[in-house]
Amino acid sequence: MHTSRLSEKFLAEVRARRGAAGFPLVPGETALAVIDMQNVFVAPGAPMEVAAARGIVPNINRLAQALRQAGGKVIWVYTTLAQAGSERDWVYLSDFVRPERRETIRASLRPGHEMHALWSELDIGENDLTCEKDRFSPFSPGASNLDETLRRAGISHLVVAGTLTDVCCECTVRDAMMLNYHVTAVEDANAAGSDEDHLRGLTTIARLFADITTTDTLIGGLRRQDA
Repeated sequence: MHTSRLSEKFLAEVRARRGAAGFPLVPGETALAVIDMQNVFVAPGAPMEVAAARGIVPNINRLAQALRQAGGKVIWVYTTLAQAGSERDWVYLSDFVRPERRETIRASLRPGHEMHALWSELDIGENDLTCEKDRFSPFSPGASNLDETLRRAGISHLVVAGTLTDVCCECTVRDAMMLNYHVTAVEDANAAGSDEDHLRGLTTIARLFADITTTDTLIGGLRRQDA
């Protein structure tokens, strides 16, 4: 888990500009979207390892348990890449990944590969939902059915955790807000490749796209709703 945090001065400036400290928390209209906590990102020595992602697993599990108990939804979002040359093949691999790594990454994010599976230490509930995506953001056109799933469930508030803070999590947050969801990013339940990348992602998110909170603060808010 990252030790760096957004400064209170910066967060105070954001809140002053917004004129509010956060969004109303209505558990029945809230879903936790856990992004890409797959072996390919979380396992030691994995092709796209994010070492800090292992450290956020306890907080993700705490958030999931608290939201279930409060009556909210938990959705485990994971990436599956299309076959090369198929209709859903993606220029990300050809434009931003070295040739010698492309097939390793593509194979690792195909169903049936051990790297494709969700990390075994995640507490996945019997009634939790899953969502397969093939872009950084599950809200990208054609990438997944997440928007439809959330709207059918009456969800208006999306809480985002997972990896990478500055890539898939940030893209998810941005697109969710543009689709009129209230969005909260949990600072100590997101992970990136470095402290600097984590803070860059959170800084962008906080300016215009989401409220920033911590695991303890969000769980405390859910418990107050139950009191």
